[in-house]
Amino acid sequence: MDAIAHNRAAMDHSFLSAFILLLLVLDPLGSLPVFIPIMSSVAPERRRVVALREVIIAFGVLFAFMFLGDAFLRVMHLSERSLEVAGGVILLMVAIRMIFSHEGGVYGVPEGREPLIFPLAVPLLAGPSAMATVLLLASRQPDRLVEWVAALSCAMAVSGAVLLLCDRIRKLLGDSVVSALEKLMGLVLTAIAVEMVLAGLKRYFFSA
Repeated sequence: MDAIAHNRAAMDHSFLSAFILLLLVLDPLGSLPVFIPIMSSVAPERRRVVALREVIIAFGVLFAFMFLGDAFLRVMHLSERSLEVAGGVILLMVAIRMIFSHEGGVYGVPEGREPLIFPLAVPLLAGPSAMATVLLLASRQPDRLVEWVAALSCAMAVSGAVLLLCDRIRKLLGDSVVSALEKLMGLVLTAIAVEMVLAGLKRYFFSA
């Protein structure tokens, strides 16, 4: 019993560790190669509005999933393993588009139209990995929900700041560097996506 209690205590998070965890999962800097081409297709006078709107939508999705995610998975008879595999598949599709750029819209956004929900809010900010993280925080320590909401708010604020400044970052780095980063992050994201799928399958077939 002491060993079980020790293991549970080791998994507990503080506000700071939860904030860092959520920031790593949201990965706003790693998403810059995706943010920049999407936001560059938006009219300059609309970029701040679009960025704030997408961040608020993403926060709302994660906030709702923090409180309702466990019930939703139970109603739909879904497991965290299936969520992990689905997240890996979605990330793989995004990664392929990053590596092999295509015409007729950026990452599923038609030319001349603003992104709405997809792909900025979901799945880039409020992706399956972020949903799983807030769900695990809420389910493991439900008595500290206020702290988890505060940590999520701070992490989303940082992500929103990166999204708002992505155009300035593009001008600072230059289009060629951004393009190279896009291809490189596409390769990295491909590996992460495959790892997520393999981890989900491993947990499904070999977990007790």
